[in-house]
Amino acid sequence: MNLENIYLQNALKEFQSQKLLADKTMERMLEEQLHWQSNKESNSMAILVQHMHGNMQSRWINFLTEDGEKTWRKRDAEFEDQQFSKEKLLSLWEEGWSTLFNSLNQLNDTDLSKTVFIREQPLIVIEAINRQLAHYSYHVGQMVLLGKFILGKDWNSLSIPRKIST
Repeated sequence: MNLENIYLQNALKEFQSQKLLADKTMERMLEEQLHWQSNKESNSMAILVQHMHGNMQSRWINFLTEDGEKTWRKRDAEFEDQQFSKEKLLSLWEEGWSTLFNSLNQLNDTDLSKTVFIREQPLIVIEAINRQLAHYSYHVGQMVLLGKFILGKDWNSLSIPRKIST
């Protein structure tokens, strides 16, 4: 197995790990909890889902051949809570991740050194993947923190609970 193949497999694994953290957080939430905002300037989980969906569609559709910031994207609207049902939010969530995973699974070793563009900025494919992994990890961390805050004492750890590590 070559280094490029190892990188692609690892990137895929890390994206799957981030998705799983958010999945486990959202499955615990009631619909109204997904829309909770601490203030008008903060993001709810619903807003984060909307934003990540829009970002994933824009970045990963025609990843190698078109700029990652599509002209049809309505980024500002992603940050306005559309009051989607939990079912609709989960559908958007799955669609975004499916687009990402389909795109990643189509890449081969030689694609990693190609140049792609995001907002007209040239990036090597590895840089673009790392950029999106960092971006999605940032938002998944926000979602987990919101879940912990909203559920309070009813929160169950997604990793090793406190006072159990050895």
